[in-house]
Amino acid sequence: MLYAFCSHADEGIVTDRPDFVESSDVVGKGRFQLETSVSAERSKVDGLHVRSISTPTLLRLGVGDTLELRMETDGWMRETSSGVSEHGMNDISVGTKWHVLDGDESSNRPSVAWLLHFDLATGSRAFRGQGTRPSLRLTAEWDLPDGYGLGVMTGAYRERNDAGRSFTGGILAATFGKSFTEKLHGFVELAGQQITSARNGGSVVTFDTGASYLLSESVQVDSALFFGLNKTSPDVGWTIGISAKF
Repeated sequence: MLYAFCSHADEGIVTDRPDFVESSDVVGKGRFQLETSVSAERSKVDGLHVRSISTPTLLRLGVGDTLELRMETDGWMRETSSGVSEHGMNDISVGTKWHVLDGDESSNRPSVAWLLHFDLATGSRAFRGQGTRPSLRLTAEWDLPDGYGLGVMTGAYRERNDAGRSFTGGILAATFGKSFTEKLHGFVELAGQQITSARNGGSVVTFDTGASYLLSESVQVDSALFFGLNKTSPDVGWTIGISAKF
């Protein structure tokens, strides 16, 4: 989440949701953070209407001042296509975030972090991926005057297509945010969540907008809308979430 650039790891909650671009901050040594939500998508694929609802959840544990361990999943999912439904659990992803550089507004230096994740084939049969799939992302955030901020994330992931063949895809996203008050923040975002060829499922590119509100220094609620920008992206989606730091 890009609109908390001035916060250090142990000075209140800074989340990686509801936008796609990850925050460059870590949670702080000895701190634990839960970020959970309900999310829904609607698409039309080959003439079929597909709807899904899921419970994305991220657990973050600080093991140092600049390093955290992470476990992430889309949680329980129900997907309905032309009246036929599947439900079950999604795969789990485990990884780390390493904060490598503090930002400096006076010199326009961004705050930077690396994220390394491994998606594991742990989900229910209907939603299980093939084998272990790694991803590597670099996220950078800039403080701008008057409460504005800019975040950019790029990366690559390894996946398998429907034929079982491995391929490498790309990630590229940018988010622009505004702090309206100390508690209320909003953003707009252009997100290439997966960039790949049609034979590997096609690219997923969305326009996103949303807001978050701090109930306290350690609890945040948020909501966002997502609009697909190409035929292989979900037509529309939404999410409502709550995050807490301990």
